[in-house]
Amino acid sequence: MADTPKLSVEKALKKLQKSDEPKSKTERYDEKMSALDEEIARMRAQRLRLDRPKRNRD
Repeated sequence: MADTPKLSVEKALKKLQKSDEPKSKTERYDEKMSALDEEIARMRAQRLRLDRPKRNRD
């Protein structure tokens, strides 16, 4: 087997954080808005299901 260098936890975290580019304010805003849009669509669909008249099954 090949010898792989082992990193400390601190170095590994720094390496991972470095690879994640910081998002701009507008990107974060857009992500929040799309999440809210999805939530609104889900709630509207749920309301439509609940508002449907019940059928009598006798």
